Amino acid sequence: MLNQPAEVDRLLQALADPTRRWLVERLGEGPQTVKQLAEPLPMSLAGVMQHLAVLERAGLVDSEKVGRNRVCQLDLAKLDDIDRWVAARRRTWERRYDRLGEHLAQQTEENK
Repeated sequence: MLNQPAEVDRLLQALADPTRRWLVERLGEGPQTVKQLAEPLPMSLAGVMQHLAVLERAGLVDSEKVGRNRVCQLDLAKLDDIDRWVAARRRTWERRYDRLGEHLAQQTEENK
């Protein structure tokens, strides 16, 4: 589980950009070269590489040089980390809503 707010911030900031979210979705289909990722995008190869660098620093993407190509792959464990962080927030809010519901039910009962 992520205990470091800086780690959560880094992951969510990396995913805040629509181009980076698109890259993550595309990498969800499997490993791809930077060139393959860049082809459909209306930006330079250097621009795509900058977005990939942000995703790599956040730990969402791993890349390695294979011959003359750089192959990128999604690190699914980081997406699981985000899912666990969101689930923990959801549980907190659900408990609060449950307590609010109990309080309102009690108030309604007392006002009868």
